[in-house]
Amino acid sequence: SSIKMLLFLCHRRYPTVEVQAKTFNGSTHVTVPEDDAFLKALLFELRLTDQNFVEYRDTCTRLDTSPVYSVRTEGGDLWPVVAFQKGDLIYACLPLVEEALNPQPPMLSISGISQGLDLLTGILDYISPSRKNEAELSAKVGQLRNLLLQACPLGTPLQTNLRSLSSNFDDIQDFSTHSDPKQPAWRTNTYKGKPHVSVGISEKVKCMQYDQRDIIDVWQVYGTVTCKCDIEGAAPNVTLSLNLPTNGSPLQDIVVHHCVTSLDSAMFMSSSIDTTDDSAFSGPYKFPFIPPSDSFDLCSYTSQVPVPPILGRYQLNEEGSQLKLSINLKLHESIKNAFEYCEARIPFFNRGPITHLEYKVSYGQLDLSREKSLLVWVIGQKFPKSLEISLTGTVTFGPNTEETPSDIICIGNTAYVKLYFRIPDFTLTGCYVDQHSVQLFSPGKPKINSSRELISCDYYIWNSKASAPIMYKTLFT
Repeated sequence: SSIKMLLFLCHRRYPTVEVQAKTFNGSTHVTVPEDDAFLKALLFELRLTDQNFVEYRDTCTRLDTSPVYSVRTEGGDLWPVVAFQKGDLIYACLPLVEEALNPQPPMLSISGISQGLDLLTGILDYISPSRKNEAELSAKVGQLRNLLLQACPLGTPLQTNLRSLSSNFDDIQDFSTHSDPKQPAWRTNTYKGKPHVSVGISEKVKCMQYDQRDIIDVWQVYGTVTCKCDIEGAAPNVTLSLNLPTNGSPLQDIVVHHCVTSLDSAMFMSSSIDTTDDSAFSGPYKFPFIPPSDSFDLCSYTSQVPVPPILGRYQLNEEGSQLKLSINLKLHESIKNAFEYCEARIPFFNRGPITHLEYKVSYGQLDLSREKSLLVWVIGQKFPKSLEISLTGTVTFGPNTEETPSDIICIGNTAYVKLYFRIPDFTLTGCYVDQHSVQLFSPGKPKINSSRELISCDYYIWNSKASAPIMYKTLFT
């Protein structure tokens, strides 16, 4: 939620927030008056300028909701105004209510009230130690406007601890007197030093495998490109290109950060919903942008790769008081065989603790969790040369206890194996950034760092000997 900030000694308006408020309320919108008129109305509401009895303000039938007030102005009542007095100073803000004010919504449903109060408390904490030293107070108030540009750049509180922000004040420009009119609002400070650009591509692969004739396995990649650009200038122009190898999987459903200045419309034509479209744009994907001061997500995307990185088969059969399990995993030959970690977790729900375990594993090691309801197959950092591994075993359980993990889906033999892995310096789509993919229109040769990773996310292999939750089902004749 966004807020408008006002102090006796410093105030700040957010015109875009006022436009949002008008959009929510239409003809019933109450315009925020000029600063002097608002201050006069606020002082009156706080009984600081007229302490005589005023019917609408002082009647005992009016519910006291301080520090949230309704301030009467010539254009109507402004609500909710968050205000409190501490010493000789008044701290106040007008939060944006992201819904219509007629009828008046309950205060507990308005997140902006608590956010506004939190920010005002942060300002109080920053100002208060200097209240009795006029010179120090004046200096802090002079810094306050610039700190608010970082704490609340576009009207939304991002950081309420102004003390921590003030420690970096030397890096903050005085925008009120020296700001560049071309500097975008999201560049809240200016870097000085050698240009340095860091780009990270992180892809997560989700997968559901069933090993059943009438159920289609499904998988998809979700990628995020994160950037950190330390570049001099008020509005430096950067162009970054994402590249794919010849056999790379096209990017789909691309969403970009608002700092991107222009894009090729062909990049947005490919959607994962349209399964009949075989003319997907395959790059290069160029993103010209003016970077924010801090790390940010330049874009996100999805992709439908031809095969999942690890193919698996899980078979679980119940024989009397025992469960017999068989798991086969195969790393696809196109996948980089160099993991940071790789393991398969085999949980057993709605059963007692494991009392007896016999197993044979072709590779890696098998561990039993402390709760004795989970098997952890630690595969390690590489698959063997054959790229195939297997685990077979027999599990016996004791009686159920209160600590027994339960699940409403995994009943009977409906069970799964869940894979956890990370492959550094690799993406499933093949997407990459090289030194020539980043262009800076500023003096100095930039240092470019790039990284890639593939991480498993919700990677399930279901027991093919039992029913399982499915996303798609096709009958083959």
